[in-house]
Order: sequence, then C-alpha cells, then structure tokens
Amino acid sequence: MAARTSEAEWKGNLLEGKGTMKLGSGAYQGQYSFSSRFESGVGTNPEELIAAAHAGCFSMALSAGLGKAGHTPTRIHTKATVHLDKVGEGFGITRIELDTEGSVPGIDAATFQKFADDAKKGCPVSKVLAGAEITLTAKFV
Repeated sequence: MAARTSEAEWKGNLLEGKGTMKLGSGAYQGQYSFSSRFESGVGTNPEELIAAAHAGCFSMALSAGLGKAGHTPTRIHTKATVHLDKVGEGFGITRIELDTEGSVPGIDAATFQKFADDAKKGCPVSKVLAGAEITLTAKFV
C-alpha cells in the first residue's frame, strides 16, 4: 500500500510565528498560526486537518461496509469535530465527534446505525487516533 506524506514548516516563536502546511499530493497548501489554532484567526490548523481526514475515512469505510453487504448508498455525509483542550500543562485532543447521515435504499435506521458503528471501529483513521506507534528521526541543522 502507498505511504502518504505532508509537510509543515514553522518560522518564529509560538505566539507570533507563522507556518505553512502542504499535502504531498499538492491538493492543499495553506497557512497556520497560533491564532488559527487557538483562536479564530485566518488559516487552518492540525485539528481541522485531522477532522477532514477522519470524516473522509469514516465516510468511505461506511460506504464500503454497506456496499459489501449489497446496500449501495446514494449519499454519506460526515462532519467530524475535533476538540483540542487544555490537559495538565499542555494540550490534547480529548474528543472527536462524528456526525453522519446517509441515504441508503432498502435498509432501516437501525441497520444504518449498525453499519455506522462498524465503520467507526474499522476506519483506519479511527484506529490510528485510538493509538499508534509513532517513530521519529530528528536531524539538527
């Protein structure tokens, strides 16, 4: 399977510095800052990108599960809300809310809920956010 990359660069101190994030595919490049992360400033932030990744992965996993069972969805729409909160001396992602709705001919709400629960457990982004090994190579220049 493919390995995906993205890049980030930060210049300056935490409060006044600025950064850019770029997806490896080139589909997105944008600015981020203290203000865009902890206030309501212009630009994106890591949590917003995590939310997009989670919503996209979950929607695909739900569609795949339904399709495998012979139920082709006409539409799956998911909103992910990532909560960054103060935790001890630092910050942490304390909660992610997935809010999904779907149109799937031939099934009822209880069946849709079962497939949604399975997708939440099975989507790779849900799994990694539950805890994954993270390796680091650090080079001082």
